[in-house]
Amino acid sequence: MNPLRARVRRPGRLAAEASALLIAVVVAFPLYWMVLSAFKPAGEIESSEPRPWTLAPSLESFRRVFGQQEFGRYFLNSLLVAGCVVIASALIAFLAATAVTRFRFRLRTTLLIMFLVAQMVPVEALTIPLFFLMRDAGQLNTLGSLILPHIAFSLPFAIWMLRGFVKAVPEALEEAAYIDGASRARFLWQILFPLVLPGLVATSVFSFISAWNDFLFAKSFIISDTSQSTLPMALLVFYKPDDPDWGGVMAASTVMTVPVLVFFVLVQRRLVSGLGGAVKD
Repeated sequence: MNPLRARVRRPGRLAAEASALLIAVVVAFPLYWMVLSAFKPAGEIESSEPRPWTLAPSLESFRRVFGQQEFGRYFLNSLLVAGCVVIASALIAFLAATAVTRFRFRLRTTLLIMFLVAQMVPVEALTIPLFFLMRDAGQLNTLGSLILPHIAFSLPFAIWMLRGFVKAVPEALEEAAYIDGASRARFLWQILFPLVLPGLVATSVFSFISAWNDFLFAKSFIISDTSQSTLPMALLVFYKPDDPDWGGVMAASTVMTVPVLVFFVLVQRRLVSGLGGAVKD
């Protein structure tokens, strides 16, 4: 490359890197403040002159969180709900994406458009109808009332995204597998499934985050049986209108963030390739 041209382009590159760094700082600052507040003593949290640091970190807020009697149950309920949503939505979306991509049938285009339309409907607009649906089905105050709606809301995006991955697999590969004696089921699970796995991971991340951070459905459908509550509901234990425990709220929020970070670390490589494949498609 011409050195003069490189010097001309360098200011633009530096500006882009500086902008990216600034955006990263803006996005990360609320997380930093949450973790900082979780470790601050009560006096510093309630101070009228907040500082972006602490010289006396304390674990008292975390002791109150883990000392809360139902916190462990809430945590396990959240894991169960998020895990069921991720597994069920991934399998259903994979089969549905394969069907709308590989098979020709009436109203296929209409069905794909309906998937997009479903993404445009606000969740808040469907909460009341879903409440009556869950009541009539006898699912109120159960984890099923949280799992089923999240699966339904995760499927349109997952199917539309996985459709591109399935379409990218050459049909000649499928024909070669059939010639070699592979059944449709064997091709589906032993050949096609591994090829679209990055896309499944990418959609699973969104499904996991949506189910893990859900507060609206948990508040609406879990009315009286607190043993079926999930982790976001634990925040209400520390938030009282007359005397909120901000240290407990921030500590509980920090604990809620840890599983999401662990999940990202475990799937980050396949997530990047999955998003890259979606953009390429």
